[in-house]
Amino acid sequence: MAGVNVQMLARGYLTWELTKSPIAVVVVGAGFAPPILLFSLYGGAAADRYARKRIIQICQVGMLVITLFMAVSISTNTVTVFHLVLASIGQGALWAFLMPARQAIIGQLVDENQLTNAVALNSSGMSLMTVAAPGIGGLIYGFGGAAATYYVISVLIASAIVFMSFVPYAVPIRKAGRRMWADIKQGIIYTRRNRTVLMLLLMSLSTALLAMPFRTLMPVQIEEVFHMEVEALGLLMSMIGVGALFGSLVIAGLSKASHRGMFLLVTTLISGLAILLVSATTSYVVAAIIMVVIGIGDSGRRSLNASLILEETEEAYRGRVMGVYMMNFGLMPLGALPLGFIAASFDVRLAFAVAGGTLFITTLGFAILTNRIRRL
Repeated sequence: MAGVNVQMLARGYLTWELTKSPIAVVVVGAGFAPPILLFSLYGGAAADRYARKRIIQICQVGMLVITLFMAVSISTNTVTVFHLVLASIGQGALWAFLMPARQAIIGQLVDENQLTNAVALNSSGMSLMTVAAPGIGGLIYGFGGAAATYYVISVLIASAIVFMSFVPYAVPIRKAGRRMWADIKQGIIYTRRNRTVLMLLLMSLSTALLAMPFRTLMPVQIEEVFHMEVEALGLLMSMIGVGALFGSLVIAGLSKASHRGMFLLVTTLISGLAILLVSATTSYVVAAIIMVVIGIGDSGRRSLNASLILEETEEAYRGRVMGVYMMNFGLMPLGALPLGFIAASFDVRLAFAVAGGTLFITTLGFAILTNRIRRL
């Protein structure tokens, strides 16, 4: 996750340096989404058929190859926006298999009554890297350039491959005897019939369409609104991580009697309101403070939504349901591209206002119109 966070910063800023186009920044930032949309159902089925640890390790090796390719391209001055788009697409294809396995394996490593806490602790580790990695990545990019940054990312991913070898091997949930499409169809039917899981997935979709695209436009905000450079972007992203780390640690201590559904709704409302507030400021210091609040809101999406979905899903279907969950991220361009056009045609602050306001209203609708999430 340290490598992923540094790469988000480096990829967005390198795209901005090459093109000075908000639309190009959004296209590269959302390039991972179409392959996730296409392959995540297969990734979920694979997570229920094959050893999840092996899937994760194979995908990590693929991520390392792509990152080294980018580092060499930058070093040899052959890098173009086309390279960045291809790398983003390739990583999206790998994430379609990596993330369902990564989420579903948690249920095999801990007891059922520890699931929410385990997902939240996993998320807090991710949040810790969101705190440290972007700031360090911004400094590396500022002083060493894009190539040095991508070589550092490669080292981080290589270390992740080593650490993954220490995770216990978990026996596959299902045998791979039947056709994969039959398993996928069965998983879709299960998801459609489980109304609580379906509501949680729809809520996750709203954050994927509105909260995540906001980050892809942060390089534009840094230069056009704050008139600063990449180091400032790294600090802003780190402040999001500070809030997410705090929120994740709080969520890790929640029990089943803690009204976690209401907690999820409140943290998502906080995300929408905070994005709306950041659209109204031209002060970098104020924006940095608001980013902490955005991070607290993010913790609900990262920890609570995923853990509640896993809890409400039978073990035999967890991989496939997490595959459907990953499809939400594949739909991100439906939110990112319109926001990119708004930023290019009008102002990046208007794009943020649209994203934050819509997320707030949508979440309010979930809170008022259904009690399935409120009662969890």
